[in-house]
Formats: sequence, C-alpha cells, structure tokens
Amino acid sequence: MRITGFRALTTVQDWGRPIGDANGVHAGGIVRTPIVVVETDEGVSGVGLGSHVLAETVFAAIEGEDPRGVIALYDRMLRRTFKAGHAGAVFGTIGAFDTALWDIKAQLAGEPLWRLLGGRDRRVPAYASGLDIALDDDELARLYRTYAGHGLRAAKLKGGLDIDRDHHRLGLVRDVLVEAGAGPRPGLMLDVNENWTRKQAVRHVGELERSFDLTWIEEPVRRWDVAGHAAVGHGVRASIATGENLTGLEQHRPLITAGAVDVVQTAAGWGITHFLRVAALAHAHDLPVSPIGTTPVGLVHAATAVPNHLVTELQDLRPPVGVSVAHEVADGAFILADSPGLGIALDEAAIKAAGHRVPDPSAGGSHIRPDRAGFHLLPTTNNGDRAPAEFA
Repeated sequence: MRITGFRALTTVQDWGRPIGDANGVHAGGIVRTPIVVVETDEGVSGVGLGSHVLAETVFAAIEGEDPRGVIALYDRMLRRTFKAGHAGAVFGTIGAFDTALWDIKAQLAGEPLWRLLGGRDRRVPAYASGLDIALDDDELARLYRTYAGHGLRAAKLKGGLDIDRDHHRLGLVRDVLVEAGAGPRPGLMLDVNENWTRKQAVRHVGELERSFDLTWIEEPVRRWDVAGHAAVGHGVRASIATGENLTGLEQHRPLITAGAVDVVQTAAGWGITHFLRVAALAHAHDLPVSPIGTTPVGLVHAATAVPNHLVTELQDLRPPVGVSVAHEVADGAFILADSPGLGIALDEAAIKAAGHRVPDPSAGGSHIRPDRAGFHLLPTTNNGDRAPAEFA
C-alpha cells in the first residue's frame, strides 16, 4: 500500500452564536475549519482536521510511503520542515496529516483507533467549554444547561477582563451545574488566554478563590513564560493548565521540568503522535494531560490509551458543516464507537456548498491578539476598551 495523494478542504464550524475569549469575539459564530484527506492506492483514505499551510511541502515527505508507518512518517514530516515545522500553522499541517494516517492505519486493521492504540474503555470524560465570553447571563445559563443535559458536570469559562464579571459568571454556571445534579462543588475552570501579567494573575485568581474552588486557571500568562507560570502556581491554590499552543516536546519540556504546569494540555490540531509523546513526557513527571479542540476526535481516541488522561474539552456539541462523527456525548463523556478508524465521514458536497461562508482570516476574532492585550489598568471589554458600567 502506498500514499498517492491528498485533498485540502475547508468547511466551517457554525456555532449559531457569538464565540470568543479575552482576545476577541467572532460575532457571527462562523469559524473556518480546514481538513486534510490522505489518499492511497488501495482506495482507503484518512481524514485529519487541521492546517493546510505548506501542505505540498509536508506531503512530499510521505508521498509514496506506506501509511502504516505513521510514527516514522511523523518524524519524516518534521525533518522535511525542520526550520518551520516545530511551530505554528506548519506544525498543524503535520498534525492534520498525522491524524489522517492514524485513521488509515486503524481502518486497515479493521479496528476503531482507540482499540488499535491499546485503549480499554471507550468512555472518555469531558468538560463543557463554551467559548462564552460574549454571552449575557441568560445565554450563558441556557448554554450550560444544554451541556448539563448531556451529563457534563464541569465547565471552563472564558474570562480575564474583569474580576467582578468573572466572579458573577462563575457563580451563575456553578448554580446551573448544581441544579443539574453535579453536587455542591462542580468542576470550575477559568481560561484567560495569556491575558495577564504574573501579579495580575495572582491577584485576580486570589480574589476568585475567596468564593470558588477553581480546578484550574488556564494560560494565565504568555505561553512561553516558564518563570511566570511557576510564580502564578506558587501564588494560587488552583492548578495551572497550559500547553495548547505549544508545539513539540522542546516547548513543553521547560514548563514540565520546572514544575510550572499542573495540567498539561495539547491541541487536537497538533496531531495524535504529538499528543502521545507529550502524554508520555507528562506521565514521567506524574502530571495529567487534557486535550483541547473544537472537534478533537483523534485525541479522544488516543486519550483511552494513556494512563494520565484527566479530562477532554468538549466545545460545540455539533461537528463542522459536512462532517459527521461516529461517537456520541452522554453521561459526561465522549462515547466512542466501534467503527474502524476515527469514525469521521465527510459530505464533500455540503463542504463545497459552505465555501462562501468561510470567513476572511483577517477578520476580527480570538485568533488576533489585540493592541495592549493584558496591559490595562481598568476592566476592559473584548475590544480592549474600558468596560461599560455593567462589566465594571
């Protein structure tokens, strides 16, 4: 069997509401979702959700190869792009091809990927994550009631712009989860997307911890700030979660070895092999791992096979337009199916029809860091302006 080609597709995730974080908001709730389909000479193809950047260059490393040698091919892709391949969108392209190769490998074995990787339990614990910073109180409560209806009993909110508003919103979601049967102390996390200085983080979280037992605070300072994460970790009770924007073991290693991270995260777009390697490194330091992503199918499968998986992020309950997944969400978990591979199917006609809805990459949103992010004396809105009275 040989790899013969690939197709690069782009669809959209339609949230049906505004989504965003401390850096910005996608007001229309439409986000582009790139997809890579790897083809073989035996008609078996694999799907990976991820970047297309330098796809032709990355593909050259695996063209004509046997797709079953996926781990060796992952390193071959890294070597082919070694000057750019360990960071950013190119690393995401490698991750998309890697995920597609694992999909092929499991299909050829006639097994779901979770079983091929050595997983035992198809149930993968999840927490709710609504990218919800733009929602008002009624919208926020309604959203998390929907998550609670699928059995989720832990939630991660977006915040970091205003202490009082974060306090109010955490309390609101806590009450929703308690009413849904989560017990008196449901899991609560706050993600501030690299929006604070060290002192701001300690002060802000310390204020919140007077009322809440936060499970973790996520990305309190810039992703590469080892000393900063360590300082925040020493100054608060909550665990420090970070790593979704780190690529390669060389970026994770300083944080882990310095004791600056308590929950090690990896993003679905970086691929399955990357996740397995980061999970092993974290396990060597007795640390848990937690995958993140809008449609983290590959990492959900891989999570069943690592001993230190804690919980996986569940964002939108619906997959991207033209994408269907075999798993379901119930009883607070992803429930994986028995279908071979990842269980992803594509409706390419629907994807093509959605092409006119793909937003301009230069449009505003959480992917663009605003001017003076994190450098505000007073509470701010998502636009970096001083907050209106109801946020202050």
